[in-house]
Amino acid sequence: MNKMKLSEFSFDLPDELIAEYPSEHRDEARLMVIHRETGKIEHRLFKDIINYFGEGDVMIMNNTRVFPARMYGNKEKTGAKIEVFLLRELNRESLLWDVLVDPARKIRIGNKLYFGDDDSLVAEVIDNTTSRGRTLRFLFDGPYEEFKAKITELGETPLPKYIKREVEETDEERYQTIYAKEEGAVAAPTAGLHFSRELLKRLELKGINFAEVTLHVGLGTFRSVEVEDLTKHKMDSEQVIITDKAARIVNEAKKNKKRVCAIGTTSMRAVETSVSTDNMLKAFDGWTNKFIFPPYDFSIADSLVTNFHTPLSTLLMMISAFCGHDLMMEAYHEAIKEKYKFYSYGDAMLIL
Repeated sequence: MNKMKLSEFSFDLPDELIAEYPSEHRDEARLMVIHRETGKIEHRLFKDIINYFGEGDVMIMNNTRVFPARMYGNKEKTGAKIEVFLLRELNRESLLWDVLVDPARKIRIGNKLYFGDDDSLVAEVIDNTTSRGRTLRFLFDGPYEEFKAKITELGETPLPKYIKREVEETDEERYQTIYAKEEGAVAAPTAGLHFSRELLKRLELKGINFAEVTLHVGLGTFRSVEVEDLTKHKMDSEQVIITDKAARIVNEAKKNKKRVCAIGTTSMRAVETSVSTDNMLKAFDGWTNKFIFPPYDFSIADSLVTNFHTPLSTLLMMISAFCGHDLMMEAYHEAIKEKYKFYSYGDAMLIL
């Protein structure tokens, strides 16, 4: 297979197929099932996923938890309204954070920003990192737990920008998987949003095992690719933790020739980051900037659950590497024809 170019991942997506809201019940989103061997495509509901898995199979779940990363503050003196998007904590002791600011041209080193109606939280800009990126130092007297509680109180659920409505109360719950535990993501691992408590219970009763890994989704996942030659695109680093226990559950299933399914592209990237020489999963605690695009040989999972992604995105490229480019494009055209919903709150796809 020749090296693929950026332009091969383009397609026209009608605006009305971008999901503004999730399906009423998590597990009743639509599910497109793609059989790679035969090219067969089925149309089901997400809860039907249970029919494709059996005893001893494993689902790899990303248990990252989204924190309320979007905050609105005012600039000192001018009072101009500024949006601050918290990307990651750099230093807990000195409350240093990597952030994006908007409008960026107004925010310079030395500026102070005030948050909350009573200006109860203040931050100082101490560095420029990129055109929109800044390093902030929060000025807060009190225990760290109180500081985090303040951020939680003042921040809002960071719905992606393409969802054009205001954040609503239900988003706090629905833009989070029900198994989210480890706080640190600025975007939800969206394939996992379709699992309800009932469905997880039914899968468990059927003998399906779950391996939890952590990949804290950063905004880099959504960064647009601006080079036609994909080998020149650099992914932002994201933190990954794979425990001994998770590796053991996955490797056991592989040895027993059971199905191993990555729930979402983030779970897939996490496990592909840490593969042993004999193609088994290794425990890992570190950072990954792995970029998966065709052609690529996957080592760990033999099936994948994912949502429908944007044209030209790195997520689409990974799906293409896993599914086969022609079959994936055919599936996407079919999804548009059948009016599947796209992106974070959209419908799902199971690739077998």
